Amino acid sequence: MPQRNMDDDLLDPAGGLLQALADYRCRSLGEAAAVDGFIALLDDAENSFARERLGGHFTASAWLLHADGLRVLLTHHRKLDRWLQLGGHADGDNDLQRVALKEAEEESGLTGLAVEPGIFDLDRHWIPRHDDVPAHWHYDVRFVVHAGECDTLVVSDESHDLQWREIEALIHDQHADPSLRRMAGKWLARSS
Repeated sequence: MPQRNMDDDLLDPAGGLLQALADYRCRSLGEAAAVDGFIALLDDAENSFARERLGGHFTASAWLLHADGLRVLLTHHRKLDRWLQLGGHADGDNDLQRVALKEAEEESGLTGLAVEPGIFDLDRHWIPRHDDVPAHWHYDVRFVVHAGECDTLVVSDESHDLQWREIEALIHDQHADPSLRRMAGKWLARSS
């Protein structure tokens, strides 16, 4: 991964996200409209990396692969009550690749994780009202993260459970979140 120096954030306050989105657009021609929506959020004057921005904000997720490359780690999300990839809010951090790695570590208890450069998937999804937080949009930027040899999982407070799922089976699971099925398809196409 290329080294960054301290001046990079002054030149590109979005932490390279604009270039990463442009690169993703070139690789994913059918997703140009989605990329445009993410760029529009990035260009907004209000801090799009802060969860307090209820008009929509960036989040980051990890497509966390087992060392065998055949399974992905899913969390049974406590607030949303469904199986999803690991991830969370940027909380002001404009380096979404770093956020995805941090969330993967915190939500899995795994160490020795490695994140691939480049965006793997984009997903804009509606988050329902929860307690005193109104419903809002998440603009989720997803990265491939590889697990090391350690596979001792620790379930965090944000989750009911963690589970390694076969990617091949996930793509055909009609009960799985559509974005999980899409990512499974992307991974299998990339791996073949």
